[in-house]
Amino acid sequence: MKKYWKIGLSALLAIGLLAACNGEETKNDKLASEQQATPQVDEATFPITMTDVTGKDITLEAPPERIISLIPSNTEILFGLGLNDEIVGVNDYDDYPTEAANKEKVGSTEFNIEQIIALTPDIVFAHESGIASLDGALEQLEAAGVKVYVVANADDFNETYTTIEQLGHATGKLSEAKKMIVNMKAKVKAVETKLEDVKPKKVFVETSDEPLIYTPGKNTFMQEMLDLIHAENIAADTNGWFIINAEQIIEKNPDVIVVTYNYEPNILTKIPQRAGFDTINAVKNEAIVQVDENMTSRQGPRLADGLEELAKAIYPEVFE
Repeated sequence: MKKYWKIGLSALLAIGLLAACNGEETKNDKLASEQQATPQVDEATFPITMTDVTGKDITLEAPPERIISLIPSNTEILFGLGLNDEIVGVNDYDDYPTEAANKEKVGSTEFNIEQIIALTPDIVFAHESGIASLDGALEQLEAAGVKVYVVANADDFNETYTTIEQLGHATGKLSEAKKMIVNMKAKVKAVETKLEDVKPKKVFVETSDEPLIYTPGKNTFMQEMLDLIHAENIAADTNGWFIINAEQIIEKNPDVIVVTYNYEPNILTKIPQRAGFDTINAVKNEAIVQVDENMTSRQGPRLADGLEELAKAIYPEVFE
């Protein structure tokens, strides 16, 4: 039972945090503008008024001295901006950086509203993917005088940069946010340059074990990462995150299988034992690899490192 709970959680988190809807701008259009210069935004002066993804205006009279983060990606950004002393509460799943473990936990998919209010935050940073779990809670917090800023769910690196800039703006750490973005872009560019002449490989990304094998298709963050490193996603003919069956994987015959979860400790030896998988090139060539799920999914400063880890996993010969 414990195993299937973890499978369900992994799938739900993956869908909730990473699934994306394609707007008028296509993913290729976004990729073409990926490495443009950091947006020019003046240093924040307070008081400031910012509009969050829900259309709500938030006014801050001064840089917040007490901050609560409701999602790991926001937490990683805030710590990266040097706000360790200001952060007073975090999500139950926050595990990076290590300092996050010392902060008070306020919930995960459901939150302890009374606890949040008792911590007297100047601002709470929420996430668009968690709006459903905040149903009714936003009104309670606002009624108690707590300001909640909801960041958008990022589809790609550019939107992640925007989130970082927004959090930097709201906390008086805009210059630090810009430096973070510059460093991320440099890492992404370095990985792209390294793989300029690489021969593309067919890749299958697995985010949960049998019986419900989830994989990312087009219009997902993982798809953008694979595009950046010239890897061909065998699931790119389907939109978003979905359940794929073993027969489809065997038929598409990937060169590399990338596993992004670690709740099944023997998964790298288990996958080759699945019926019919012995015919897959990735199994024949022992090209089944595991990457850090958080580094390749959380919309924060470690995404560039996650891209490099993914590239090394798929093209080890290039990085040797």
